[in-house]
Amino acid sequence: MIDAAPAIPAARYGERLAAAQRLIQADGLAGALIGVGADLEYLAGYRALPLERLTILVIPASGPIRLVCPRLEAPGALSCPVVQGSAVEVIPWDETDRPAALVADLLADGGRRPGQGTRVGISERLWAMHVLALQAELPGAALQSATGVLRALRMIKDAGEIEILRAAARAADRVVEQIARGRLVGRTEHDVSREVRERLLAEGHGTAEFAIVASGPNSASPHHEASDRVIQAGEPIVLDIGGLLGGYASDTTRTLWVTGGDPDRGPDAAYLRIFGLVREAQARATAAVAPGVTCERIDAVAREVITAGGEGAQFIHRVGHGIGLETHEEPYLVSGNPEPLRQGMAFSVEPGIYHDGRWGSRIEDIVVCGPSGPDVLNGSSRDLWIVDG
Repeated sequence: MIDAAPAIPAARYGERLAAAQRLIQADGLAGALIGVGADLEYLAGYRALPLERLTILVIPASGPIRLVCPRLEAPGALSCPVVQGSAVEVIPWDETDRPAALVADLLADGGRRPGQGTRVGISERLWAMHVLALQAELPGAALQSATGVLRALRMIKDAGEIEILRAAARAADRVVEQIARGRLVGRTEHDVSREVRERLLAEGHGTAEFAIVASGPNSASPHHEASDRVIQAGEPIVLDIGGLLGGYASDTTRTLWVTGGDPDRGPDAAYLRIFGLVREAQARATAAVAPGVTCERIDAVAREVITAGGEGAQFIHRVGHGIGLETHEEPYLVSGNPEPLRQGMAFSVEPGIYHDGRWGSRIEDIVVCGPSGPDVLNGSSRDLWIVDG
């Protein structure tokens, strides 16, 4: 039986909201409007449905915080942690109401809505139809991204978040191991991908977000969609899998080589060379993780290894992305991002080499920046997995 996923304590959401309100004040905003998505889930513990009916968390610069939602969604809103903890009041609206007007009134300071010269932050995933309705109700206010407030909170994971990410990573590790022990040759990529998703759920994931099974020449496509191609002996498989466990994302990649039980169908020297470069690049980039090291430097460390090996043009993506409630979030480890790493940042380290039409290779771990170095959350082997398949 799979142990229950760790959970964020209810009181932590109240702390996050208080921190957000302090940052809103410090940034000089009249308030922030947080729509459906990971930002709302982070602040309120509420995974709301994305609908044409407006659901939004209203955080004024000072004063009470309210969660506005359609009346038919009120039961779910009332059960979320910040409401249960009395940190937030739910304001339901009816079908004939104008929810954008209600939101504007809730931002009012001394009875006056934010007007000329005021700024209001909005979450970036808020639908355009809702943004336009809010802009019509706040014609004098400047709507701007609330990312400046939220990124400062979400990028730094606390100990509880890291443990959930670790549980998600280890569950994904177990699925990789299960797939590698099973039959692969003669099956379609699509069939193996289906099995990956089923195993992620069996290992405690609430959702299986993706299951890349890229065999043979398809391994040269980093975001390959599993197809009806039949896996053959004597070729690589790039296995990139992940989902959500306890609301937090897993994402790991391992490269397999299937022999079909024939020792003569193993990888040749050319493939072992490119895999060795990827392995060294991934190890060095991971070892370089420490507070103060810039995001772009981690990318550069991996790229230097692969470029020195003559394969720089075949490393066609950034070395990593932040991870948390979303599979891809800040920080992004890419050339041009000088942001220094800080303790608690969580991200992937995943260099790869891709020869179009022939084959590719990638290794990916989730890494947390610890107080003096990397905390690698995945534990499965990073070597080339030679499997009978």
